[in-house]
Formats: sequence, structure tokens, C-alpha cells
Amino acid sequence: MTWQDYPYHYEGLDKQMERIRAKKIALDKKRPIPAHALQSIKDSLSIEWTYNSNSIEGNTLTLQETKMVLEEGITIKGKSLREHFEAVNHQEAIELVETLVSSDYHLVEKDILKLHELVLQKIERDYAGRYRTSGVRISGANFVPPNALKVNDLMMELVNWVHESELDILIKVTIFHHRFVWIHPFFDGNGRTVRLVFNLLLMAAGYPPAIILRNDRKKYYTALNAANKGNYGKLLLLVLQACERTLDIYLSSLNNNYDDYRPISDIVNEPEVPYGQEYVSLLVRQGKINAFKERRNWLTTKDAVLDYIANRDRKRELDS
Repeated sequence: MTWQDYPYHYEGLDKQMERIRAKKIALDKKRPIPAHALQSIKDSLSIEWTYNSNSIEGNTLTLQETKMVLEEGITIKGKSLREHFEAVNHQEAIELVETLVSSDYHLVEKDILKLHELVLQKIERDYAGRYRTSGVRISGANFVPPNALKVNDLMMELVNWVHESELDILIKVTIFHHRFVWIHPFFDGNGRTVRLVFNLLLMAAGYPPAIILRNDRKKYYTALNAANKGNYGKLLLLVLQACERTLDIYLSSLNNNYDDYRPISDIVNEPEVPYGQEYVSLLVRQGKINAFKERRNWLTTKDAVLDYIANRDRKRELDS
């Protein structure tokens, strides 16, 4: 079995994909989005994207500190110069992604190299925008990346696969994400670069960026290790949750109904909700209930929980 054939299905996937597609259609119906509203959402998400992506790689700037560095040019006491550069570099890379996005965009290697160059500029100029030339080992990973002599051919193969594959874009970018990490084409900056490129592909398909959260770092690496062993299910679930979260942010902002989303601990106190917090949290993590994550808390709506119950009861009636 080749990497393209790795299984990715899990319980609840079809329902989750259906829900995400419906939200994508709802967002498309609101286009063109007023410029002021679009810019406000994009500005907020780009700072969050920079903060989370850098934080996953060990950057210690907080979200507020990242915002201050990017918007006000402030130097944060006690933080390294490298951490400041990582924030500025990543923001410039996002700006390039936004200039590349179009409905007819086709991924090319030079764009990957340019994004990597921006990620490492002012930090590691000797490696910026260049594939690695020797072997590497990744701490905590359950695999050894391929020989450096194979990197160029493997990256060409991956880019060609993106063009040729007829998989749904959400599944395609998930597989791309893992395969890129497995190839590990650069000495440094692989994680930040792949999260930029896979979001470039998502955004070209009309989706907002899927932001892997710092608080999901452990799940993220566990999911990548599971993919190394031949199963994309955990990684796909994480990507879909991230994608649905930003769709919800867009739709909530445009519909002004963000207040409908509340912490699970509030929802389970509603008299119509028969479940406890732990069980609803499990359903949310499995992608069975519409929700998105803010910091450490999952937010959902009472209607989302009641819809799950109604669908469950209908399924039981059909099965009986």
C-alpha cells in the first residue's frame, strides 16, 4: 500500500464533511464579503495563525505579545530576538500566501521555496529557501526522514500528486500535510512552511485557513505519528476541526450570531440537554457535534447538541 492509499475514514467523518461543505456554501453565498468586514476577520486570524504556528514550534510569545510585535513593532522584554523575527517572518509569509490565492492557483515548487525563505529570513539565511543537503533526525518522531538526495524528486512527486489527485480538497491537504512533514525537505522551518502551503491550497479552494492550535500540539504530533504508521484518521479529524472552527468564525462574524456559541459547561446546564460535560466534550472531539475551540475551551450551541440527539434517534428508528 502506498501513502496515497492510507485509510482516513473514521466514525462521524461523513457527517462532519457534510456539515463543513454546508458552511462553505453558506459562506460562498455571502460573497463578495464587504471589504471592511473581511479585513477585520483576516487581520484577527492572521495574528492567531502566526501565534499558533510559531508556538507549536516552541516560540514563547503570547498571543497578545505577538499582536504587539506585529501591529506596534514593540520589543517584548525577556523574549529573544529570534522569537520576534519568527513572528515578523511568518506574518510576511502569510501576506505572500494571500497574494498567491486565486481560484485557478496551481502549486509550484518555487512558491514552497519562497514561503520557506520568508519563514527563515533574518534567522537562518544559509538555509532559507533551500532543500536540505544531509540527513536529519526529528526528536519525538517515529520515523527517519528520507535521504537528502531523494528530497527534490519526492517534492516534485508530491506537487504533481496535488495536481492529479481527485480527492476532496480537505482530504487532499491532510495527506499533503503529512507527506510534506515525512519528506522533511528543509533543515528547519518545515512545520511552519507546511502549515502555510496547505492553507494556501485550502484558501485557493475558497476555504478560510485551518489553524492548528497551540493547545492541540500534542494531538497534532500524535496524529502525524499515526499517519507515519499508515492511518490519516486522527490528522484528518484535527484538520477538519480547525477548518470548521474558522468557517464558524467567518459565519458568526458575518451573521453577528457569535453569542449562540457557549462553553460546553454552560450548554450541559440547559434542561433540554441530557448529557454531561464529559460526554459532550467527547462527541465534540470526535467531530460529531458542531463546535470550535477558543484557547482551551470548546464552544458549541444548544441546537448543535439537540440536532445530534435528533439524528441519533432517527438512526436508531431506521436500524430497528
